[in-house]
Amino acid sequence: MSAREAGSATTTTAHATGAGAARIRAAFAAAREAGRAALVPYVVAGRPGRETCATLVCELAASGADVVELGVPFSDPLADGEVIRNATRRALDDGMTVRGVLEVVRAVRAAGCDVPIVLMGYVNPLIAYGVEQFCADATAAGVDGLIVPDAQAMGELHEQAALAGLGLTMLVTPLSSEERIRELAAGSTGFLYAVASTGTTGARADVADATIELLGRARSIAGEVPVAVGFGVSTPEHVARLAPHADGVIVGSALVELVERDAAAAAARVAALVAATSRD
Repeated sequence: MSAREAGSATTTTAHATGAGAARIRAAFAAAREAGRAALVPYVVAGRPGRETCATLVCELAASGADVVELGVPFSDPLADGEVIRNATRRALDDGMTVRGVLEVVRAVRAAGCDVPIVLMGYVNPLIAYGVEQFCADATAAGVDGLIVPDAQAMGELHEQAALAGLGLTMLVTPLSSEERIRELAAGSTGFLYAVASTGTTGARADVADATIELLGRARSIAGEVPVAVGFGVSTPEHVARLAPHADGVIVGSALVELVERDAAAAAARVAALVAATSRD
């Protein structure tokens, strides 16, 4: 059974009860049972346009994406490099808001696309919206999980995400101690995000040995929590190098850049990345 089929079997119940965290875990489990790492593409909500973003997400799912990470545009995305910053700025210029992001997710669900969706954003827009209300509205829209890099220690977010059934993802880096990895894994109800390199997002030339070492440490500590790796992952060769060492591989900036240049080519690129996730 594919990850998308696994998600399909639980979509109605999961979205009714807010069991997004379970849907994320099921997607990773289905990929593992298929002998590969999960492929998690990242795109910016509202790109290539407000009306076409939902179609893009559905196309990525149809091309084999196991989970889709949807970026919430913010004026000061500290963890993001130039490519994502530029796409974010265009989305904001087009009028994209947090409520608009949730409308994109609703449109994805209305189209019958049940791929697990994880929102990646920053804490200030969530505070402005109201953390409790945001988590409730996100679940109602069909969101399954959240990544908020600048709110990892925010108790209210952990509490409200849990109440809403949203999977929360924490981030670890090559500089994280074993104690810190253990703490962040315990707080990750979706998956644990292993940051492949320090600094901001953006394509890198090669996969560093330190990334493989981080994945080994993180997976040995995280236990049942899936570990996905991102930041700098851009090519099928990168994915193939990382897949044996990770539960999932996240591709962001390279895909965002392609969407800005030729959105119609994004689905084929994701299919090529999925083909590289095998652990054989």
